[in-house]
Amino acid sequence: MSRDPDVNVVGGELLPCSADPMTGFFRDACCATGPEDLGSHTVCAVMTEEFLAFSRAAGNDLSTPRPEWGFEGVRPGDRWCLCAARWLEAHEAGQAPEVVLGATHLRALEVVPIELLTARAAAPDPA
Repeated sequence: MSRDPDVNVVGGELLPCSADPMTGFFRDACCATGPEDLGSHTVCAVMTEEFLAFSRAAGNDLSTPRPEWGFEGVRPGDRWCLCAARWLEAHEAGQAPEVVLGATHLRALEVVPIELLTARAAAPDPA
């Protein structure tokens, strides 16, 4: 599989989103993407109970563990690489989770305007 350059939406190096749980199209902790990533799993979001319920109702249950796939389920507070279109859909429904800008891939901007992402920017991690 090929991979696009690892650049984030603010023009810097793409930062990791989460290694616990392990996320990303390439399952490498980053919201990296490439031509094979048809869903554009490029938005690093901080999960909330509200968003997880919204996603479940929309047909993508992220919170139920699926041991047969090695998937433990996502919980509120976890970071997860979301499909850009799903994040936008959640935004339009008033359910969009916060976004980690430094870990959100530049290609997310093909679907989501930067103004929407910055308006939902998560606070930086405490040092």
